[in-house]
Amino acid sequence: MSRHYPEGFEADAAYRATLPDLQNGPTSLIRGSRQQIQHVGISNFRLPIRFHTRDGGDLTLETSVTGTVSLDGAKKGINMSRIMRTFYKHAERTFSFSVMANALDDYLSDLDSPDARIQMRFSFPAKVESLRSGLTGYQYYDIALELVDHDGIREEIIHLDYVYSSTCPCSLELSEHARQSRGQLATPHSQRSVARVSVQAVRGGECLWFEDLIDHCRRAVPTETQVMVKREDEQAFAELNAANPIFVEDAARLFCEALQSDARIQDFRVVASHQESLHSHDAVSVLTQGDTFVARSLDPQLFSTLIHRG
Repeated sequence: MSRHYPEGFEADAAYRATLPDLQNGPTSLIRGSRQQIQHVGISNFRLPIRFHTRDGGDLTLETSVTGTVSLDGAKKGINMSRIMRTFYKHAERTFSFSVMANALDDYLSDLDSPDARIQMRFSFPAKVESLRSGLTGYQYYDIALELVDHDGIREEIIHLDYVYSSTCPCSLELSEHARQSRGQLATPHSQRSVARVSVQAVRGGECLWFEDLIDHCRRAVPTETQVMVKREDEQAFAELNAANPIFVEDAARLFCEALQSDARIQDFRVVASHQESLHSHDAVSVLTQGDTFVARSLDPQLFSTLIHRG
């Protein structure tokens, strides 16, 4: 038996036909209960993907893709590599939900599965202007596109993480009370906060751009963290926070109000986390509308994922 790697060996069709394929083996090979698996596939395979922007341009962004299918209880497994190979057939196209739908169709066909899901995660850059100095810089938004096919019904979902500053209304009033009643300077506490906004887009409707969803968040809670800051901008940000003090309950309802105003949005979920500077714990809230995001149980790690990585 040779211990040297055979660099010149070629696997022809006849040889490949002799290779064992355990995942497509008989039912007798199944270990454990012969139960349907709702999601099985691969996560975090990365490649550059091109996306349209609202202004008519294109951006190529490093994208993390997760692809899964359901597996019947009588089947041993799936060929994982087919998920990546199938997706790569579409990788050179400019992506949208319609292109994702083409890839999903191929998943269902190539892997002979009744259900499938694709999720694409990336960091989306948008140029923003400072509050007073006129400087501009890039803000990056964590976004995920998700297309789900279950029992022949498809759902188009966009997830967006929006990072903002939250000034505690109670702390603001207490600080003012100290100043007015005792002439004591006091500083209200504020903190970096994150809202994960997930929306189900109305299928066949007008395009819901990433920038549209960002605009909804900015209108709802205008104290977005800043990119370029000079002294006049820092002062403006302090004034903006004082004009918009906000509890985590307020944040959830304000985002909700903004999303309800858009006819392109069907169901949605808002998960907000105010990462307190006063307390050693965070203040959190979850608000849903419609059946898509209703869940009696929450992922134990849900709120710990609401962080700004910078």
